[in-house]
Amino acid sequence: MGDYRFSSESGYGPQRSGAGTITRVRLENFMCHSSLQIELGEWVNFITGQNGSGKSAILTALCIAFGCRAKGTQRAATLKDFIKTGCSYAMVEVELKNRGEDAFKPEIFGDSIIIERRITESTSTTVLKDHQGKRVASRKQELLELIDHFNIDVENPCVIMSQDKSREFLHSGNDKDKFKFFFKATLLQQVNDLLQSIYNHLNKGDALVLELEATIKPTEKELSELQRKIRNMEHVEEITQDLQRLKKKLAWSWVYDVDRQLKEQTLKIEKLKDRIPRCQAKIDSRHSILESLRDCFMKKKAEIAVMVEKTSEVRRRKDELQQSISLATKEKLELEGELVRNTSYMQKMVNRVKGLEQQVHDIQEQHVRNTQAEESEIEAKLKELQCEIDAANITLSRMKEEDSALSEKLSKEKNEIRRISDEIEDYDKKCREIRSEIRELQQHQTNKVTAFGGDRVISLLRAIERHHHKFKSPPIGPIGSHVTLVNGDTWAPAVEQAIGRLLNAFIVTDHKDALLLRGCAREANYNHLQIIIYDFSRPRLSLPHHMLPHTKHPTTLSVLQSDNPTVINVLVDMGSAERQVLVRDYDVGKAVAFEQRISNLKEVYTLDGHK
Repeated sequence: MGDYRFSSESGYGPQRSGAGTITRVRLENFMCHSSLQIELGEWVNFITGQNGSGKSAILTALCIAFGCRAKGTQRAATLKDFIKTGCSYAMVEVELKNRGEDAFKPEIFGDSIIIERRITESTSTTVLKDHQGKRVASRKQELLELIDHFNIDVENPCVIMSQDKSREFLHSGNDKDKFKFFFKATLLQQVNDLLQSIYNHLNKGDALVLELEATIKPTEKELSELQRKIRNMEHVEEITQDLQRLKKKLAWSWVYDVDRQLKEQTLKIEKLKDRIPRCQAKIDSRHSILESLRDCFMKKKAEIAVMVEKTSEVRRRKDELQQSISLATKEKLELEGELVRNTSYMQKMVNRVKGLEQQVHDIQEQHVRNTQAEESEIEAKLKELQCEIDAANITLSRMKEEDSALSEKLSKEKNEIRRISDEIEDYDKKCREIRSEIRELQQHQTNKVTAFGGDRVISLLRAIERHHHKFKSPPIGPIGSHVTLVNGDTWAPAVEQAIGRLLNAFIVTDHKDALLLRGCAREANYNHLQIIIYDFSRPRLSLPHHMLPHTKHPTTLSVLQSDNPTVINVLVDMGSAERQVLVRDYDVGKAVAFEQRISNLKEVYTLDGHK
């Protein structure tokens, strides 16, 4: 069981204004304290508690906050030993009152000063904050100036009396040790060190004076010699000769100066001449790029012309199909009318046959009642009626066959009309696709960005422009607009298959910028935008030779070019572009992938984009 008593007045000596008074102490993960905050009174404060409860830790924290080293506290060898077990950092925050005539820079810090010292496994930082908690300074010189202003000396036992120092003082019976304690507590040690320093500076000053006097003696000798020469050069003739000689020297000095300038200009001309081949090479490379772009433009223009011609052909075919449909519809209507007429006629014939059969039945009934004299007449009439019935049956069977033929023909015409309608729909769909492709090609000719995301990218870039002041660093994207192919469009299908998922992506520098970009995407109605977080400050990655595939075939990274190092780094880190090998055909790719056993190989793509 023990206790601590200390005054919240920092330093020692009268503090009439209250400036420098400790008002608050806050600890995080410091020694045995996870989180502790103490509000102190203006005069004497008592801290009591069981042994090991952390009373000494508060006093140690004050020493650490005011710049004391770890060994000076006699509690640890290094600062990281103060971090609580299981934690990654420790923090000590001390708040001082800064009011009155003795206040320290009140126009900067205000009514209070906050000293925050943060300790990690590898570093230790000290920050001075104003009364609002804003960071003002972080240099050690500012802290030394503060504790010197308030006369805070944590190594003085009269200011900070720790348990170890108290025990050492009370149990020491040696007068010499007590005098050392008195000598240090009354600042006589500091005065002695200051006097010793002044004495050393005085000795250095005396040595410097002697050295300067030694260097002045040759100058004095030269001065006396010059005075003697001046006395000897008082004659006018000697002065005239010296004047002529000086004029000649001046003329030659002009010649030397002009000659020197000519040499300098000649050297500059030679350097500029050396730069001419490099500049010409750059111009030639730009011309080749321009020629490749012009060829690409002509190819796209030819493709557009072919597509326009295909569109005209499709339109002509559509008109022909429409005309065929009209003719087929007309023929269908005619056949349907003929079918109705034949059906009506067949119905009449059926009714007539039924009437005749009824007449035959009636005649047979009358035959029984008639006399023998009428029998021959009736038989003749029956034969006539039987002939009419047979003729009607023949006509009926013929009409049924015609009806069946018409039905089959009508079915074929309907199937033909349906086939023609499906063909028209297919041609309309192809026509719309060709028109859409033509529009995309025209847009890509005018704006390269639209090739990677379409019109949504333009809306997204406009949204980013509106909110550009909110980003820490402007987003980079789409990635495809920042890369070009080195050898034209030869490897375009393979590269698009290899890293196509990254070409529409955007790159930001941190999570906050990613959230802002996601908001801009929602504003531009760009759903499922791929966002990559990457450090923009990283230089372009230097890939060692042993980490690349050992093959003569190109890689995706080798056929791409970009002026932005972050884009190249993302293609390497996210897309493994340096380990994707490109080959001419499938057989070569199969040999590279399975037979040659190349190290650092991830994927193989053929010229036509086959994986």
